[in-house]
Amino acid sequence: MATSEARVLEVLREDSIRSRLTSELDALIDQGSALSANNVGFILGQWFHPLHYFPVFLSRLIAVSKTVEAQTFISKILWQELGQGNPSLAHEKIYIDTMTDAGFDRNTVTSSAALGSTAALVSGYEKASSDYLTGLGFLYGTEVADLAMVSSIGKLVGNCTGQRTLPWVDIHVEQEPDHVETSCKTLMPAFSTAEQSRIVSSAEEMWNLWIAFFAELKKQVLQ
Repeated sequence: MATSEARVLEVLREDSIRSRLTSELDALIDQGSALSANNVGFILGQWFHPLHYFPVFLSRLIAVSKTVEAQTFISKILWQELGQGNPSLAHEKIYIDTMTDAGFDRNTVTSSAALGSTAALVSGYEKASSDYLTGLGFLYGTEVADLAMVSSIGKLVGNCTGQRTLPWVDIHVEQEPDHVETSCKTLMPAFSTAEQSRIVSSAEEMWNLWIAFFAELKKQVLQ
């Protein structure tokens, strides 16, 4: 019989909603190969909102975590997100530098008003981080999808600008496998059936919020 954590991971790995997110990403890339710089800048400005909030989500999740082990695992991800002790290497800083070096306006990247789906996404992270189990679902769901999402944004930037050196993408290629492994470790305690269901449903909620985010981006830039 599968252990509780193996069962949770098995369900999450085979989840059809996760597959739909991948399909939404592919559709944006396929249809967005000829996007203008203004449109790509618009996408970058929306992406900044969840990027900026993610360390806050991690901090709040640490605060409600039930065990030292979970706090340790989550704090490792937070430490990497914030530059491993060097603020200039925080993911947000690298994102801003990468995109401005590629030619995008700093204010567009960092100060664009949030679309409805963007605001809902950030609100979802905020709400999830008030509870240990829903937070774990959002954490795992984010980390297993993050590299694909970052790579998709990188492709849009590369296609638009010709820029092939994108440090923000590179740092995710380097660190994301560790983030996925670490987030899996948070699911190792024995959870009840009801607790497993809450973790899975919260991951699905998160994937649905990202699906809505990319669907609205596609609608806005391809209309």
